Amino acid sequence: MMDNAYPQVDLLAFGAHPDDVEIGAGGIVALHTTKGFSVAICDLTDGELSSNGDVNTRRKEADHAGEILGLSQRYRLGFPDRGLDGSDQQIHAMVALIRKLQPRVVLAPHWEDRHPDHIACSQMVREAVFDAAIRKKATQNGEAPHRVQHLYFYFINHTGKADMIVDVSSVYSRKKDAILAFESQFVPGDGRVNTPLNNPTYLSMVDGRDRNWGYQIGVTHGEGLVSIQPISMKSLIE
Repeated sequence: MMDNAYPQVDLLAFGAHPDDVEIGAGGIVALHTTKGFSVAICDLTDGELSSNGDVNTRRKEADHAGEILGLSQRYRLGFPDRGLDGSDQQIHAMVALIRKLQPRVVLAPHWEDRHPDHIACSQMVREAVFDAAIRKKATQNGEAPHRVQHLYFYFINHTGKADMIVDVSSVYSRKKDAILAFESQFVPGDGRVNTPLNNPTYLSMVDGRDRNWGYQIGVTHGEGLVSIQPISMKSLIE
């Protein structure tokens, strides 16, 4: 997938590393592409410090996962793995992308997670979404301000109380396939070291978490989201 085109999208999901979005919100992405919405993923880093795989492998795996999910585009900002420092340069690049794509909805990792990069990504997306709407906040190429309608946070390595649970039962097989597209990360093999991700209990945890959320809304699988703003409803009865 090309990185140099900037079509407008309905939903933009940020992850610190390739595979973050697939783990936490792959079902939501697949659900919306199935419904005809345009969805993009932005990986802040290439995950170059991962114990297994390399940059080229991860990029190929990410593109394959994107094809499975039906992405309109996948973007890579090339920030250093374990170097998400929230600098003006990094935030400006994220602001520019948001303004170019003009998403209605943005997804980011939840701010509580065992990986410091996920925590940093969460805060950086929050800042970039805020800055993207400031008219006097300039970017290098002068992109026009854009106000995101909704910012939601998804879970990666942890679970928690969800403000919203999305029924992803109909597309859950695509989520699983998209995660497994990152074979270097989730499948043990010769020459690969053991990590929390390729421990069989990890994918079982993800599936169990999504089943638990699904159970709470009476379906087989769900994905939980958190909002820092009140969720608006026009009526309690449709």
